[in-house]
Amino acid sequence: MKKLLNSIVFLLAVGLYNTLTAQDKPIINATVSGKVVDSRTNEILIGATVAIKGTTNGATTDANGEFALITGQKLPFTVIITYVGYLKKELIINESKVIIKLDENVNQLEDVVVSSRRRQEAVQDIPIPISVIRGATAEDAGAFNVNRLKELVPTVQLYASNARNTTLNIRGLGSTFGLTNDGIDPGVGFYVDGVYYARPAATALDFVDIDRVEVLRGPQGTLFGKNTTAGAFNITTREASFDPTASFELSYGNYGYIQAKGSVSGPLSKKLAARISFSGTQRDGLLYNVKTQQRMNDINNLGIRGQLLYTPTDKIKITFIADVTDQKPNGYGWPVAGVVTTKRAAYRQFNAIIADLNYKLPYSSPFERIVDLDTPSKADNQLGGVSLNADIKIGKGTLTSTTAWRYWEWTPLNDRDYTGLPIFTISSGNSKHEQWSQEVRYSGKISSKLSGVVGLFGLWQDLNSDPVQTEEAGSAQWRFAQSSTSALWKTPGLFDNFGIRTTNRIQSTSLAVFGQADWAITEKLHVLPGVRYNYDKKTANYKRETYGGLQTTDAALLALKNAVYTNQSFDTEATEGNFSGQLTLQYKVDKSINAFATYSVSYKPVGVNIGGLPTANGQVLIDLARVKPEFVKHYEFGVKTKPTTNSILNLVFFDDEIKNYQTQVQTPEPGVNRGYLANAEKVRVLGVEVDGNVKIDHFTFTGAVAYTDGKYVSFTNAPVPLEEVGGAQAFKDISGGALPGISKWSGSFGAEATTKGSLFQWKGNYFAALDVFFRSKFSSSPSPSQYLNIDGYSLLNGRIGFRASNGFSIYVWGRNLLNKDYFEQLLAAPGSAGQYAGILGDPRTYGTTLRYTF
Repeated sequence: MKKLLNSIVFLLAVGLYNTLTAQDKPIINATVSGKVVDSRTNEILIGATVAIKGTTNGATTDANGEFALITGQKLPFTVIITYVGYLKKELIINESKVIIKLDENVNQLEDVVVSSRRRQEAVQDIPIPISVIRGATAEDAGAFNVNRLKELVPTVQLYASNARNTTLNIRGLGSTFGLTNDGIDPGVGFYVDGVYYARPAATALDFVDIDRVEVLRGPQGTLFGKNTTAGAFNITTREASFDPTASFELSYGNYGYIQAKGSVSGPLSKKLAARISFSGTQRDGLLYNVKTQQRMNDINNLGIRGQLLYTPTDKIKITFIADVTDQKPNGYGWPVAGVVTTKRAAYRQFNAIIADLNYKLPYSSPFERIVDLDTPSKADNQLGGVSLNADIKIGKGTLTSTTAWRYWEWTPLNDRDYTGLPIFTISSGNSKHEQWSQEVRYSGKISSKLSGVVGLFGLWQDLNSDPVQTEEAGSAQWRFAQSSTSALWKTPGLFDNFGIRTTNRIQSTSLAVFGQADWAITEKLHVLPGVRYNYDKKTANYKRETYGGLQTTDAALLALKNAVYTNQSFDTEATEGNFSGQLTLQYKVDKSINAFATYSVSYKPVGVNIGGLPTANGQVLIDLARVKPEFVKHYEFGVKTKPTTNSILNLVFFDDEIKNYQTQVQTPEPGVNRGYLANAEKVRVLGVEVDGNVKIDHFTFTGAVAYTDGKYVSFTNAPVPLEEVGGAQAFKDISGGALPGISKWSGSFGAEATTKGSLFQWKGNYFAALDVFFRSKFSSSPSPSQYLNIDGYSLLNGRIGFRASNGFSIYVWGRNLLNKDYFEQLLAAPGSAGQYAGILGDPRTYGTTLRYTF
């Protein structure tokens, strides 16, 4: 990788040098000079860019607002003029000396162009509810990953106790809530430059050189390669450019925060361009471990992306991309947030247990941000891959082929009991994943009234323990596992270093053919049918073996050890094929009103349990190894409007009914690592979403509000919540209960003000912005619990700074300005003794950012 990087940098430098030196020796045939001014005040504009259309030749206005173009082109030709805060202008030049007037961009909103439907089009024209975050907007807001981005898009929910245990949902649907089980597919597609990222850990990546993020809500299986029953993140990075460009950014903040970003692009030849981008982020840990005297939950991320763009003709574009991201935080660990009294006997309650062990938590509140974890923490997370994309214009459409290989390596070490006691001394679920994907599709016009997309998709995955996953108990385990008053539990060394070593593997194949048409019955009325056939196959192998502890042949002592860990082995295979599809009606009342209605059915693939299965009467419940596919019935009605040239207002109503809902449930058995998967008979999620923005003079206002109601319609055999563990029943009918992770109300509002000015000798715009994100209370337990609910909260963020017309920006920023204490998630500890951990939201952070683009 290092040699490849050095080669790319060298070739890029040579290309840039050749380009720049070539521009120093132009063919003098026409000289155009002039001045760029404000159309209203005639004030000169310093730093405006004047470029000849279709060439790399351009100039920037000087301190007098003047520019000069020396070119081999003869008059007339077209120039493109851009300046921060003004509307872009194209102008045909017929004379050698001109005065160019620009109109200030005060009360006009630019159309946002997206590619989610496999063609470039304005987002307001698409009959899909979609939120678009420009790369520059995300950078200004400090949203350098999906976790930060959720504060800008209230219908997105992301929960993560570490990179592996990540839940990415849209409208409360997508992935199972809680700890990750590798045997299930996400319901939210995560795409970067057309490549599907299969593992949830991908959402932990820092954005590297992002152009835009498109968040599509609702099923999108007739448009995208992988079936997406809840929505999709379609991320597009900035392309390699034949115009030499570069961008550099440096941020400093409290808690030792440092982030550096860089990107350089330019031509290597007339038909080959390159781009290389870099992102590095560091921050001190927000928790202090008094046991190890180290800070935890820090950030230590490094990412690099290289890209080659080859355009042999104006009808062929070939892009090669290689990337790698390496994350090595000292974490993750979480404090005990509370203790629940269960239905177990008094001596089996958490407080009684730790009293017998002469232990006391060293903090009274989790927001003291102190932990005392006796297991060193590690969460090494590395992802990378290569892709080759070819776009070939054929007839009135484009044939696209995307070939990709990706890998993921996960090396963790956790303290599963959240205390300083040697209960679970080792928890290391190492994993290694490889995926190969191929998508071929054709999109374009068939006739003046019919257009669409048709494609083939294949995904092959191999996920295995690397080489073995380890769970190990310590000397205090006997007291937490104790289920009787027998003195045998106190047998010295009975559970010391007693553990399991697990090998597992999932090999999966996913194949699909999909298509969607757009039939314009009239100019205003469109019908959009779509269909998909999906085939999925998963083969799983699981084997765990016990080791350590007191070596004995005493049957009574062996029974006690088996109450904690047992040998378990099973092999299973699951295959499923299904048809899904949708029908959308779109009616464009006029240029400012676009109404649509959608009905669709879709499936989330069949799943397999690969984290260990629960037992009953000493027997493994092998029937739980296979998890039925989800069946989603989706209804949606929406209207997108543009009431004025300076405003947008959109409204969507949706209703989802899901049969065989795939959910993650917890069990008191420590050997069932990360819980297990199960099917709830039926759930329903419905809601209303409103979003819009308006620009008034020098002010821009944005807002989005979502009401989401998610319930178990029928789940008659769910595990009991934490407070009912140890009661007469191990399972419970929770029909009518709330789905986890869903706030009934959530929203975000933002306002930015700009005004022209100067800083030192630079002309530009001062700006100030505030945005607030809020959400109401939500359940943090798959089986509703009166204790594992998280109160609603609001977060206030802000920034103020200066954007110079020469590409330089400086601003100061703050996140969670009111320093709100809040939980992002609550997690019951393994063994269900009653304690649960709190995943804490970040406290107030602040800093400054310098950016320069040219």
